[in-house]
Amino acid sequence: MTERRSSQKGNPAALLPIGVFLLLYLGFGLVFEYVMKIPMGFYNVSAIVVFLAALLVAVVQAGRIPFNEKMKIMAKGASDENVLTMCLIFLVAGAFSGAVGAAGGVDNTVSLFLTFLPARFAVAGLFLIGCFISLSMGSSCATIAALAPIAVGISEKTDFPLALCLGAVVCGAMFGDNLSMISDTTIAAVRTQGCEMRDKFFMNFLIVLPAALITLVLLVAVTPGGNPTLSLDSFNFWKVLPYLVVLVGALIGFNVFLVLLAGIALSLVVGIATGMFPWTDLFNVTFAGISNMYDITVISIIVACIGALVEHGGGIQAIIDFIHARINSKKGAQLGIAALVAGVDIATANNTIAIVMSGSIARDISQEYGIDPRRAASLLDIFASVIQGILPYGAQLLYAVSGAAAMGYTLSSVKLLPYLYYPFLMAACALIFILFVPEKKK
Repeated sequence: MTERRSSQKGNPAALLPIGVFLLLYLGFGLVFEYVMKIPMGFYNVSAIVVFLAALLVAVVQAGRIPFNEKMKIMAKGASDENVLTMCLIFLVAGAFSGAVGAAGGVDNTVSLFLTFLPARFAVAGLFLIGCFISLSMGSSCATIAALAPIAVGISEKTDFPLALCLGAVVCGAMFGDNLSMISDTTIAAVRTQGCEMRDKFFMNFLIVLPAALITLVLLVAVTPGGNPTLSLDSFNFWKVLPYLVVLVGALIGFNVFLVLLAGIALSLVVGIATGMFPWTDLFNVTFAGISNMYDITVISIIVACIGALVEHGGGIQAIIDFIHARINSKKGAQLGIAALVAGVDIATANNTIAIVMSGSIARDISQEYGIDPRRAASLLDIFASVIQGILPYGAQLLYAVSGAAAMGYTLSSVKLLPYLYYPFLMAACALIFILFVPEKKK
């Protein structure tokens, strides 16, 4: 991959499909919402339709390539291991959401949660739970799948904004996505930079710890209106059990598919045994959850196709060339690595792919300027997670709003941005680290 990309000529025009998407999605959303004053105007802009428009631009732009060849390029992008795994997680998580919701698991879990945690600390608690689960599981998407329905239930019980509750879940999910030793982003970062996973973890942890602590304080500060005398329904432990199995399995580190499949099976058993639905509806309740994940699954495939065409057209190489040409110091090299992986992540909407694609260039830059591999790996992982955690068309935010949709709530991913404290603070801490924390001599 390194040789092919290094000999490829950068073409900034190949990034046009990304610009088209951002212009149409954000442009029309802002016009509908704030200019035309249409209530919930962002919901009038279908992300799938806009992505198809961007895909059309990418296909037309690659005009010199035979159409069959374009199809092969897109098929290769869509068949990437990370993309297919992500899509399967979406569907299995949707099935779990449908089954556990029909079994009454959400309401009972929220009642249990708030019984032992005062309402004003519920959102901060969501963040902490998300941190522990994602750190243990190594998957932000799986963490969001497990906690999004609980976030919806807490919003209903406490009257806190739904976007705030979902934002806390995303913040916690990105904590572990960046730090977990079994996260694919961590594995990609240490492999491309040639350092030990344990060493990268400790350096990375020291950089982002202030961001996590400040996020926790902010989440408590913005939720002072929680009603401590909130009237809660009594909870049935058996209806909570499917969630406990999923959460404990995630903490132990079991495979995400096995954990979710176990959760589905247990939810169906509990739902039938407690009379929440007849056994003849077990397929319907499961399918209801799966169908709510169709949009995000289709979007993931389309984004992969666009990313493949953008890379083939030289768009990624243009980002690399632009960054590399502007590096003239050790601090500049570190900022260049950060900008490099951030730019590629914006273009591909996948932080693992962004690290893999920019990793070899980042390693060349770090070797040229004498940057510690642990430091380079940490910066790669951090800034890929920063962008992925705030990208309106990224899997994490779309997954969060899809989880809300599975519970009957329509929410634009853009609405989550004001509450994504952790990714923004993580970026600030990393920039302070680059600018003011010199490397220790070995």
